[in-house]
Amino acid sequence: MAKNTTIAEKVRELAEPLADEIGIWVWDVEFVKEGARRVLRITVDSENGIDINDCEKLHRAIDPVLDEADLIEEQYYLEVSSPGIERELKNDIHIEACEGWDVEVKLYAPIDGSKLFRGQLLPLGENGEVRILVGEQTVSFERSAVAKINTYFEF
Repeated sequence: MAKNTTIAEKVRELAEPLADEIGIWVWDVEFVKEGARRVLRITVDSENGIDINDCEKLHRAIDPVLDEADLIEEQYYLEVSSPGIERELKNDIHIEACEGWDVEVKLYAPIDGSKLFRGQLLPLGENGEVRILVGEQTVSFERSAVAKINTYFEF
């Protein structure tokens, strides 16, 4: 593993082959502080969605591997979960996986008085810009202008 990688990146490297064996993939890995506790959260997905059994299989597979790797000195909680129907899209792989889905794009600064746009996610533009279809109009956003992209579902 590379020297300057974060705990989350190292855990991803360990989890991906195990997830692949189970027939799922790693959507995201976070090592975060929530209140007084530290949480190592591995989020997984698959073509057919994720159920509790998939999460349990990866949890059981990764737990001894993490103990042996001894990457985290402090006490932490390990969580393996699905990204859910409303999920944050953090990178190009997430965006490509959710093309055609309804998304909410939040901007750092308003455009035409709005910092929030909803529409259908289109393929990334030639220069990596985020594109959505709002009604009949394609709207593009430079990546540096986008604070957050989430899928959304109207119940």
